[in-house]
Amino acid sequence: MPIEPGRHGRATLVVGTEDTALTLGSGDLEVLATPRVVLLAEQACIDAVRDAFAPDTTTVGHRIELNHVAPVPVGTTVRADAVLAGVDGRRLIFRVTVSDDRGLVAAGRVTRVVVERARFLEKVAGTT
Repeated sequence: MPIEPGRHGRATLVVGTEDTALTLGSGDLEVLATPRVVLLAEQACIDAVRDAFAPDTTTVGHRIELNHVAPVPVGTTVRADAVLAGVDGRRLIFRVTVSDDRGLVAAGRVTRVVVERARFLEKVAGTT
């Protein structure tokens, strides 16, 4: 059964000191780090298609296009929302937004690729 656009996913995070630019090494301020914003966006995408595939199939990250537009202090709840906007063969293209109670934190597109777990891991093993 092919996957159809329109699926929604969400991921939520209360920003802790472990999520800051200072801790993750992407800056020297105690605000939500861009790498953590990316992870939250990917988690929302995974949530959108969590039940869409057989157990031997999954998705892997392929491309991230994200504009991080607002700082977020420790203690703030942020939520990422993802909508499957398009399907191009094995590529799944998501529109993502990350927001807090003050408004937009980040927005962009995430592309994930559908893979067979065993074949993908065989390729990984062959590269070592």
